[in-house]
Amino acid sequence: MTNSSAFAALDQTTSENFGGHAARLSCARVTLTDFRCYDHVRLEPGSKPVVLTGSNGAGKTNILEALSFLVPGTGLRRARLSDVGRRLPDDLQGRAWAVAATIEGGEFSVNLGTGLDAASGSTKRVVHVDGEPRRALSVLAEHFSTHWLTPQMDRLFLDGSQERRRFLDRLVFAFDPAHAGRTKAYTHALRERSKLLTDGKMDDAWLSALEDTMATRGAAVAAARLGVAQRLVAAAKKTDAVFPAAELAIDGLAEQWLCEYPALEVEDRLRAALRTSRSRDAHSGGAGGGIDGRLPHQSDLLVTHAEKRMPAGQCSTGEQKMLLVGLVLAAARMSVQDESRVPVLLMDEVAAHLDAKHREALFSEVLNLGCQAWFTGTDADLFLSLRGKAEFYTVDAARVYGTD
Repeated sequence: MTNSSAFAALDQTTSENFGGHAARLSCARVTLTDFRCYDHVRLEPGSKPVVLTGSNGAGKTNILEALSFLVPGTGLRRARLSDVGRRLPDDLQGRAWAVAATIEGGEFSVNLGTGLDAASGSTKRVVHVDGEPRRALSVLAEHFSTHWLTPQMDRLFLDGSQERRRFLDRLVFAFDPAHAGRTKAYTHALRERSKLLTDGKMDDAWLSALEDTMATRGAAVAAARLGVAQRLVAAAKKTDAVFPAAELAIDGLAEQWLCEYPALEVEDRLRAALRTSRSRDAHSGGAGGGIDGRLPHQSDLLVTHAEKRMPAGQCSTGEQKMLLVGLVLAAARMSVQDESRVPVLLMDEVAAHLDAKHREALFSEVLNLGCQAWFTGTDADLFLSLRGKAEFYTVDAARVYGTD
């Protein structure tokens, strides 16, 4: 297991004026077509933060989910694409949907579009940049960046390691889009190897080829996770002192080895470990059952309240929420430091779960960073201090109304 003391210190030469010279990304205009509860809706908030208020079930989170599809991945709900389309009572499946947005803040404004192609009937997601079709979802990351926090993430420190691993990988994707390809290749090789072993096909050449992919891609995945975790440790300490700083560790065999050995030796160690565990993995139907340590598909992100020296899972519910907010703000600072661009933040029902002091600290941090944050909530009074600094909308029964 690695810990933050094993990480090298982050370069501290970054300007304290985090958003001063960075491209401040904003979704100046967004249009949803047949998306969730919306038949068609368009918002034009410009570059300011956005506040969406309304009753439960009005459709506020659906707008944030639409924005989350402007980056690679499956969105903030991890929904199947066929489930995202608007569905009327007589529809057997969701309709073909689309999200289009004008992104500003980069060198040039750009029009992004994504969704399901109604004409072809394909179940694959399509992407357009300035009206031109693109084959790879990764192109979206060149133009837009976002981090989000949702109520479903409140159990991040209590649930199994898979959710924490997804949280960390999503952060890595934001800084290194190629990480998605590496994790996909590793996972594919893992599944193929497990199938061979379960079927009793001990073909050494075939297994060795798959284990080579797992070793090379797995070491690269682990290194990318370590790199982001390393920088998050420093960035979290620079977040407003009102939010607790977090110490991070990754409980993983490859991550541990990377702190001790060169990358090529880590790959060799992974290959050897996988070869040794074949018989036991054939019996268990998995991978790594005979290895003393977590492989990259098993590694866990460990978060500790830095001041209290207490694991996040043992902290109070309020402290866990503040740790999460602090990590998301740290990720935003990292985007500024590493990429010189301020990401868009999607904050679903976050303000309602913070006391007044921390709520105002969050708003202040967002404004200081220059983020276009999209907030949702049922109580507009929670956002009074953002009046004049944000665009306010009321959402009611899948209709969106601008408010003064």
